[in-house]
Amino acid sequence: MAPLAPSHLVPPDQALPGRDTPMPVPARHHVLGTPMEGPWPDGHAVAVFGMGCFWGAERLFWSMEGVFCTAVGYAGGYTKNPTYREVCTGRTGHAEVVRVVFDPARIAYEALLAAFWENHDPTQGMRQGNDVGTQYRSIVLATDDDQRARALASKEAYAERLAAAGYGPVTTTVEPLSVFYFAEPEHQQYLAKHPGGYCGLGGTGVSCPVGLGVGG
Repeated sequence: MAPLAPSHLVPPDQALPGRDTPMPVPARHHVLGTPMEGPWPDGHAVAVFGMGCFWGAERLFWSMEGVFCTAVGYAGGYTKNPTYREVCTGRTGHAEVVRVVFDPARIAYEALLAAFWENHDPTQGMRQGNDVGTQYRSIVLATDDDQRARALASKEAYAERLAAAGYGPVTTTVEPLSVFYFAEPEHQQYLAKHPGGYCGLGGTGVSCPVGLGVGG
């Protein structure tokens, strides 16, 4: 099936059906050595971000103090247990995302949001640099209402900074997380296994304001 136009999200009734069989998942994180599917230590939380190609995005987050585990996958769309090839057709509705398991006592959700905003260009719509397609769109998948409120507050604050620097409107969407589907094992911690591999991360150079006014 030919790829969908890269600037348009597939309608739900035209999305690929997918399959019931989930993707196999490595037992342990290649870098951190922590369990990829849990159980997580008490008090830990989950955040999910899409900011272009997920290889470089995952490396960004696994390098942060207070992050327990990361995984790359697909979310925000319709196709059940999609493959990378299917996601690249634009007919799943999914974005390439990183799931971040973190300890809020050691790193605040706002710190993760700041890393998200500062390490990609959230004004580019259905692309990130030379990576073009709906799977590369900027997206925050909130796991609860508190995360959603914090993400929206950070979006508003960062949009003001970007506008002052001459950038256009922020195209990032903030949506509730429905399902996170793991990507194929070869994509997990890809840049640790292939240090010279492609990393598409590129920020705007505009810093994200600290103290976003929502919670602690």
